[in-house]
Amino acid sequence: MKLAYLTADNREVWKDYARTAPVFGPAPGALLSGFEGMPGLEVHVISCIRQPVKSPVKLAENIWFHSLTVPKWGWIRTGYAGCIRAVRRKLREIQPDLVHGQGTELESGMCGAFSGYPNVMTLLGVMKEMADVFEAKPGSFYWCASLLESLALRRTAGVLANSRFTEACVRERTRKTWLVANALRKEFLEVPLAEPPKGGTPNRVVMNIGTITAYKRQLELLDLVERVRAGGTDLRLEFVGAATRGIAYADRFMDRIEGVDWVSWQNSLSTEQIIAELDQSAAMVHVSAIESFGLVVAEALARNVKFFGFGVAGVNDIADGVEGAEVVADDDWAGLQAAICRWARAGCPRPLTAAATMRERYHPQVIATKHLDIYREVLQNLRANR
Repeated sequence: MKLAYLTADNREVWKDYARTAPVFGPAPGALLSGFEGMPGLEVHVISCIRQPVKSPVKLAENIWFHSLTVPKWGWIRTGYAGCIRAVRRKLREIQPDLVHGQGTELESGMCGAFSGYPNVMTLLGVMKEMADVFEAKPGSFYWCASLLESLALRRTAGVLANSRFTEACVRERTRKTWLVANALRKEFLEVPLAEPPKGGTPNRVVMNIGTITAYKRQLELLDLVERVRAGGTDLRLEFVGAATRGIAYADRFMDRIEGVDWVSWQNSLSTEQIIAELDQSAAMVHVSAIESFGLVVAEALARNVKFFGFGVAGVNDIADGVEGAEVVADDDWAGLQAAICRWARAGCPRPLTAAATMRERYHPQVIATKHLDIYREVLQNLRANR
């Protein structure tokens, strides 16, 4: 099978055109690692970018990479017309059996839907829901992305939904859905787990990972931990996530934590550093108002870290039946506080089996195999209907 895999190159997102290798999001990158070396599978990764960059021809023995330069006019304000044209030209050279568009945040979903080839789509985030959360005004990014998402969904053979929440959001807007989770990066599953400490003072470091923004609710989490500490529990809170001065919520966050000795914040960490920080933490608290999947939740559980959070969207799927995963109803801050206090009084135990469950569910090879089964189903149905 010859697969065209359309995904955003974060060199464009970050405007970092000096890098000589593409950078993909965690979920698309993890799935690609699952495709590596699969017999009979040839993958062509295609990404659009605004400036020419140096890139490797191949990412693995059976995975090729194509970076397509598209001028400024060809992006979201023209419905990604320039990206679509560039991708269609490249696809005529490759002649794939199937096209898989990864995400509707940027160009990939639209390019797949208008590729002229049999195609499926993954929604990494649901733009219609994001537009609602942000009360997006006409002409704004999420308003445009939501409209383009609905257009693309009508033109694809189906959506690989990463959670029951995503499936429910798109079921009425597309032909077919398949429930298949995001893959986790191999490092979270394969780096040996740290040995749990024996005796001594319990580890009371609680992590929160995610961009500092209103819908991730870090300020509200600070309020919660302040109340827990006021009750006599000495928790320490560590944030990891980009915060940009000049954005009101980020400004309030950075002003709030300045000089607070029980809070630390790091703008970004490498994968290896995040794993090390998780291994030295006792718990992860995730309080996002919207979450199509919740990759950071699964990554924390893959390191046998206790998890607390709201039962929002894909978080429910991840937490279902997993030791150490504790969710309460969305916006139930009192219930979340009570759960954290109970855990702290019990000595802040970490789960012992969560990591094994995450490997079984979300290893890249497991998820890649499920994708191949779906691809074959789509192609078989097309042949049967000719």
